Amino acid sequence: MHTEHTKMTNLATFRVHIAPLGFEIDRIIIPLKQTKADKLWIISQDSHTKDKSAPYLEKIKKECKKMGVELKVAHSDRLSLFKAIKSIKDIISQETGNYIYVNVASGSKIQSIACMMACMVLKECDNLQPFYAEPESYAAFEGKQQSFGIKDTIPLPIYEIQTPKPKLLAALKIVSDQPTQKITKKEMAQIAEEQKIITVNAEDENHSQARFASLDKNIIAPLEKEWKFIEVEKIGRNRWIKITQEGKDAAEFLL
Repeated sequence: MHTEHTKMTNLATFRVHIAPLGFEIDRIIIPLKQTKADKLWIISQDSHTKDKSAPYLEKIKKECKKMGVELKVAHSDRLSLFKAIKSIKDIISQETGNYIYVNVASGSKIQSIACMMACMVLKECDNLQPFYAEPESYAAFEGKQQSFGIKDTIPLPIYEIQTPKPKLLAALKIVSDQPTQKITKKEMAQIAEEQKIITVNAEDENHSQARFASLDKNIIAPLEKEWKFIEVEKIGRNRWIKITQEGKDAAEFLL
C-alpha cells in the first residue's frame, strides 16, 4: 500500500482496518495482506435487518482465520449517513494508538462518505489513513462479487471538518437528552451552571441575571447563530430552547 501522504508515525505497530461490508471480498482481504494487518473491523447492517451481504461476511471470516487476523463486527444502518459516521468514529476512538486504515471502497456510497467524514471529524488522530482500493476488474453480472483483485491502493488526504467546542456539544446534549428535545431557558441555565458549562461571577442578588447573560453569550448565541443547532421560541412567559434538524443530525454522530 502506498502511504506517501499518510500522517502515520512509526510508533504504532498494531495495524487495524475498518471496512463497511458490501458485496466485496478482495477489496477487503488483499489490503489486509498488503499491510500485514492484525485486526479487521467489519461494519455490517443492523443485526435485526435482513442483509444480502451476509454470505460475504462468512467468506471474509474464513480468510481472516487463515491469515490470523482478529475480526470484529459492528452494526450500523448502511442507509443512515450519520449513524454510519458515529459507528466508524466510535471504532477509531477505541483503536487510538494503533495504525488505522479506513477502507472507503468496500461498502455503499453512503458508507464511503461516512468513512471520509469520520476521518475528517477525527483529524487530530495521527495514525489514521483512509484509502481507496482500486480493483483489477469488475463483475459482469449483478448479484455476484462486485469486483476482483486489487490494481492499486490509493491513500486519501484528510481535510478538516470544523466541529463545535466541547462546551457547546455538552449543551447540545442537554437539549438532545430531553424527552421532547426542548427545555426552558431557565432550566437550561441551571443545568449548564451545575455542569460547569457556563461560569457565573456575580453577587447573589445579580446571580440569575448574570447566569442568563452567560448562557446567552457563550452557549445559545453560537449554537443558534453559528451552528443552527437550536432555536429559541417564546411560549407564554417562558423561552424554550429546541433542537433543530441540523442539531439532531449533528447529535447522531458528535455526541
